[in-house]
Amino acid sequence: MYQVAKSGSTEHDLSEGTFEVEGKQLALSNLDKVLYPSTGTTKRDVLTYYRDAAPALLPHLRGRPLTMKRYPDGVEGAHFYEKRCPPWRPDWITTAAVWSDRKQRDIDYCVIDDLPTLLWAANLADLELHTMLARSDDLDVPTMMVFDLDPGQGMDLGDCAVVASQLGDALAELGLTTLVKASGSNGLHLHVPLNTDVTYERTKPFAKAIARRMEQDNGDRVVSRMTRSARKGRVLIDWSQNTTHKSTVVPFSLRARQRPTVAVPVTSQEVHAVADGHRQPEHLLWDAWTVLARLDERAELAQPLLTLQQHLPESTEP
Repeated sequence: MYQVAKSGSTEHDLSEGTFEVEGKQLALSNLDKVLYPSTGTTKRDVLTYYRDAAPALLPHLRGRPLTMKRYPDGVEGAHFYEKRCPPWRPDWITTAAVWSDRKQRDIDYCVIDDLPTLLWAANLADLELHTMLARSDDLDVPTMMVFDLDPGQGMDLGDCAVVASQLGDALAELGLTTLVKASGSNGLHLHVPLNTDVTYERTKPFAKAIARRMEQDNGDRVVSRMTRSARKGRVLIDWSQNTTHKSTVVPFSLRARQRPTVAVPVTSQEVHAVADGHRQPEHLLWDAWTVLARLDERAELAQPLLTLQQHLPESTEP
C-alpha cells in the first residue's frame, strides 16, 4: 500500500492569528465563517481538510500555475476566478510567469508547492484548486491529457459513467492507460497520464479526434460539440481543456457545491458499478471526510498521473 507522509501539524483545531508553519509565518482569520451553509462547514473545516489532505494533494499542485476560484461569502455567495497571484501575497509564495496573448504581457500565477501556501490560499476562501496540465518549467508540455464528461439536459452522473467506460475502453484499445476522477460535481474527468515530451500540438488534436470518434460511434449518447442544443440528452466529451492556459480541478480539491464534495480518483470497478446500474450515481460523489478516511488508497490510485509515462499513438484507430 502506498502510504502518504503525514503533514507536520499535529493540532486537531486550527486557531486564528499568526503562527509558524514549516518555518513560514502564516496568518489565518474568520475561521468560524460558514462557507457551506447546508452542512454548516466553516472555513476552519476547509482549512482542516486541506491540512490533512495535503500529503495526497500537494504532489498534484507542485510546479503548476494555479487559477484560484474564490468564494469569500461561501458557496451560496458570489465567486470569482483569480489568475494573477495577489500582489500583497507573502514574500515566500512561489509564482510562475505565464504569457497572456489577450493582455500581451506576463501574468504571475501562484504556485502551491508546500503546506503553508496551501493553507494561505484556503484562508482566502479558494475552495477550488485549478491548475494547468503542464508545469511552469515547460508550459508547452502537458503531463497528462484530460476529457471532461459533462451531462447535458436529461442526463446525469450515471450516464457519464457509461461514457467513461466506453471512452476508457476505446483508449485501452490504443494501448493507453487511463484514470477516472469523479469531479465532485455533475460529471467525470478521464485522464491519460503522459509524463513524456508530448506537447499540446499533439494532445489537443488527438483528444479532439477521439471525442469525434466517440460521437460517431455513440451519437445517441455522446456529443463532442459545445453547442447547448446539441448537448440535450447526451454527454459532452469536452476535449478543449487540452490547451495552454486552460486549467482543470486537481485531484483532492474541494468543490463549491451544496456540500463539500471532492474531486477524487475512482476505480474502474466503481465506475462500471454505476454504469451497469448496480450502484447509484451518488456512489461517485465523495465528501471531504470520506476522502480523508480513505486518503492512502486514493493517493495510490492517483499516483500514475505523476509517474506513468505514455506516448500517444500516431493514429486514433486501434
